[in-house]
Amino acid sequence: MTTIAAATVLSTVAACGGSDDSGGGSGGGGGENEASDIGVTADTIRLGAHYPLTGVAAPGYSEIPTGVQAYFECLNQEGGIYDREIEFIFRDDAYNPTQTSQVTNELVLEDEIFAMMSGLGTPTHSAVLDFLNDEGVPDLFVSSGSLLWGDNPEEYPMSFGWQTDYMSEGKIIGEYIAENFPDAQVGLFLQDDDFGEDGEAGIRQYIDDQIVAAERYTPGNTNVGPQIAALQAAGADFVVGFNVPSYTALSQLTALQLGYDPQWFYSNVGSDPTLVGSLLNRFSEGQVSDAALLDGALTTGYLPTVDMTDNPWIQEFQRIWDECGGEGELTNYRVYGMAQAYTMAQALQAAGQNPTREGLVEAVEAVGSEWEGPVFAPFRYSEESHMGTSGMTIERIVGNGSEEVQPVRITDIGDAPIEEFDGEPATPPTNAIPDEEPYEG
Repeated sequence: MTTIAAATVLSTVAACGGSDDSGGGSGGGGGENEASDIGVTADTIRLGAHYPLTGVAAPGYSEIPTGVQAYFECLNQEGGIYDREIEFIFRDDAYNPTQTSQVTNELVLEDEIFAMMSGLGTPTHSAVLDFLNDEGVPDLFVSSGSLLWGDNPEEYPMSFGWQTDYMSEGKIIGEYIAENFPDAQVGLFLQDDDFGEDGEAGIRQYIDDQIVAAERYTPGNTNVGPQIAALQAAGADFVVGFNVPSYTALSQLTALQLGYDPQWFYSNVGSDPTLVGSLLNRFSEGQVSDAALLDGALTTGYLPTVDMTDNPWIQEFQRIWDECGGEGELTNYRVYGMAQAYTMAQALQAAGQNPTREGLVEAVEAVGSEWEGPVFAPFRYSEESHMGTSGMTIERIVGNGSEEVQPVRITDIGDAPIEEFDGEPATPPTNAIPDEEPYEG
């Protein structure tokens, strides 16, 4: 087991480009800081998370906490939240639900975290959903688009999604195919859990009569030959994958061996070309050296990516990584982690100077839908819904980046309509510290 505690050492404000020492993003609360709840002292707020730092899902996903860590380090150097440093403790679960349960117990009972933030994975986080809610631990901004985290606040009042859910993503994909590829014979390549099921449910709302086959894989079983061959045999000339990055690489290599060349559309989760290119190289033992097989594949987006070098959020996240990050380059997974950390800073500011677990949840419900940031579309947070951001673009993969082919469309789960989003992109505040007022509930 790997334990990493980060973002706890103060250094000069100048290291993050700031010049104000008046108390960081919240500007001070006008009173004294108190040890207001578990995981909160007068000087610190302790957050926890679980990620696959090792194992089959580690490529890419293990970079997310380094992005979170870098953001909090820079935030702490600017004074933290109400003059409290953020302590971020993350543990390795190897994408194994049994290990997720073990490390989450340690985070809650031994490390005494104030809140869980960014716990990764549908099968893994599902294993600790009941425990976190039973223990009254805020379970914020889960790194998965499953409906479990946001669709039923009455059953899971402490849990909140963050990214666009898989059903809404499936709806946006299905609508796009119906309008732009109405004659396509569509095959589905699905992870055999809520990830694949939710995506399939969304797609079928729009193109059920175009789907000729749906094939599923079990995470950990790396032989996807039968599934890809079945899609080929069914005549699918357009394949949509709701799968993790390693299975994007496996599906591409298998299709190459079979001489199968449909139009591919990978959900956002599995489409990072830099990571998939490295996996293709590794799995093929160098016979395929990069992500060229993905050229022309379609995908979705809800965050700016590192190839968008003119995007002000990418520019700011690059500065943060350069000044407060670790080894390696800024990646899309580190951008994801920084964007989550930015939302968490908004939540902690809204919870007030001396936050409580209950007050943190109430603040997200009350004002979370008003937050702006790197995500392309509004959040859906309320007492009735704990769903995350509501929309996505459609993009075409080109090299190690992508080009937009459809602007942001927004929707919700169920039979909610899909609409154009007419909002304007948010601009990063000074030093990427949100300027939020505490929620007065």
